[in-house]
Amino acid sequence: MAGRHSSTLTNDLRDLVGFEKVADDPASLQAHSGDKWFASRLPDVVVSATCTRDVSLVLEYASSKSIPVTPRGAGVGYVGGCVPLRGGISLSLAGMTQIKEIHFEDGVAVVEPGVITGHLQAEVRKQGLFYPPDPASLKECSIGGNLATNAGGPRCLKYGVTRQYVLGLEAVLADGRVLRAGGRTHKNKTGFDLVGVFVGSEGLLGVITEATLRLLPLPPARATLSASFATFAEAAAAVQAVFRAGFLPSALEVADAFTLQAAREFCGTKLVPAGEGHLLIDLDGQPASVRSEARALQLILKGSGARSVKKALGEEACEALWELRRRFSASLKATGLVKLNEDIVVPRGRLVDLARFAQELRERSGFPIACFGHAGDGNIHVNIMAARYREDAAVREKVEQALDELFTQVLNWGGAITGEHGVGIAKQRWWNQAVSQTGREVHAALKSALDPAGLLNPDKFVTMTGLR
Repeated sequence: MAGRHSSTLTNDLRDLVGFEKVADDPASLQAHSGDKWFASRLPDVVVSATCTRDVSLVLEYASSKSIPVTPRGAGVGYVGGCVPLRGGISLSLAGMTQIKEIHFEDGVAVVEPGVITGHLQAEVRKQGLFYPPDPASLKECSIGGNLATNAGGPRCLKYGVTRQYVLGLEAVLADGRVLRAGGRTHKNKTGFDLVGVFVGSEGLLGVITEATLRLLPLPPARATLSASFATFAEAAAAVQAVFRAGFLPSALEVADAFTLQAAREFCGTKLVPAGEGHLLIDLDGQPASVRSEARALQLILKGSGARSVKKALGEEACEALWELRRRFSASLKATGLVKLNEDIVVPRGRLVDLARFAQELRERSGFPIACFGHAGDGNIHVNIMAARYREDAAVREKVEQALDELFTQVLNWGGAITGEHGVGIAKQRWWNQAVSQTGREVHAALKSALDPAGLLNPDKFVTMTGLR
């Protein structure tokens, strides 16, 4: 039925979950056809769930009728993960926005998937608690999307990714059954790690409708250091000096010459320091230790060749230095070039090699390449900047060749093709190269066990054809 408007489908779903939750008008279908990547496909109908029961009823019905279902959150992903490639039902969780509980003594929050990440952080902060995962899009991305992709962000260096903060979850399986896994205890070794199976599964195994998240005590003090270097390679090398001295910052971000120049043109030279390499380092903890560590790191950075080092203490002053980092993406988009954001990961010791490789790829391909991101864990956003990408097939082919080179080199170094955005559609081409045959078969077996008809987020990177 995919690709055809079906009044029967719309009417059946309205009977199940209510008239106002189901839409098939052109504007609604278009709004649910894709994310921030370039691909799109109209669903046949949109269901905006407001509770677990809605999700369960829709999936049970879809399973009985063999109708594809593509779950989606805020729709701000970068890899086409919520594009409904077979049409069918686009199942939106954006309306499930309740923070059901914030419990200081237990150190947990219980939330629905539509809660915006930044909103959750602000609410737990009011109670002296801390939810560390901080994707750059935290003001617009949802917890459900973060769970689907195992999202990260700058603070991953010290605190880890989303998976480390999921104690329990509720998920609806492809046939409508409701699974509860884990709980609200901070330790639980009862059976398989089903929470881990679902976090990062990109909507292919089930639809998460509730999460119990681990919270930490809010660190009372914060410091930020902004250091400029002559080159990106020097900035990358300084990262190792920080670690050799025994420091573990909460965040350690790097940026290259193209990124900084775009920021100068977009934000003005007052916000952007001189030089072609930049490090941003965040520290948190108790006031005395944070001040002491900040002073020591200033000396380390200067000893590593930093041209200048600015220091900020306290939330407001630190955020002022972070404003530059938060504007990098907008600055690159303002160049007028199409920004192809690849969230590759290399072993941390390969950062200088990556800087050198990016320069060589820039010269070979002719495309400007902007590198910035999470130097502390090797997750660097390598952005190929292409003119006329959408209009010119020859440009797109040349970009693909450059991406082939990039991903091949990253994998040869023992790296990964995605650190936080997911595979989706955008990186499907390199899935077989990134994961072994046995690994693909295990993925396919899990998919087959939980979604035997292949109806959940179909035609993405895992298919049952991977089974022998």
